[in-house]
Amino acid sequence: MTQSTCSAPRLSPLNGKPILLGFDGADMSSDAGLTLLREIERKADLAQRLADCLRDPRDPAKVQHSLCDIIRFRIMMIAAGYEDCNDATALRYDPSFRIALERGPETGPALCSQPTISRMENLPDARALIRMGREMIRFYCHSFARPPSRIVLDIDDTFDAVHGHQ
Repeated sequence: MTQSTCSAPRLSPLNGKPILLGFDGADMSSDAGLTLLREIERKADLAQRLADCLRDPRDPAKVQHSLCDIIRFRIMMIAAGYEDCNDATALRYDPSFRIALERGPETGPALCSQPTISRMENLPDARALIRMGREMIRFYCHSFARPPSRIVLDIDDTFDAVHGHQ
C-alpha cells in the first residue's frame, strides 16, 4: 500500500534552488545509467545483430520474449554489474531495466526470467558462436573510419578462487 505524506519537511535552499523531499515515490532503481546505454544500444542494434545469428527453435505462437529482448536484457545486466543471470528474476521488475527494454517502468509485461536467459545462453551451437563472433568483429571494425589492419585479442584467464577455499 502506498501512502503519501501530508506535508514535506522544508529544507533550506542550495544555491538558490529548493531541496524537495518526497517519500511517496514509485518503484526505485539504482541502475538509472541504463537509460544512456539504452540509447547507445538502440543506435548500434547489437542485440538484434546477435539474435540474427541464432536460430530460434521455439514455437512462435508461444514466444513471450524475443531472442533480441533476451540478449538486450543480458547485455544490460552485464553492463550494470550482474555478471551471471541469477538476479534476472528480481531485475525483471526493475524500472531502469524495463525502460532499457522499451517497456514502461510500472506497466506492461515483466522482462524475462533467469531460466529463459539460461536457455538462450545454451542455445548457440558451434556454428552460431562462429557467426556471432564474426558479427562482433564486423561490428567492431565498422566503428572505425578505416578498419584496422590487425586486431589483437588479449584474453585474460584470471583465476577466480572459490569462496571457502574449496
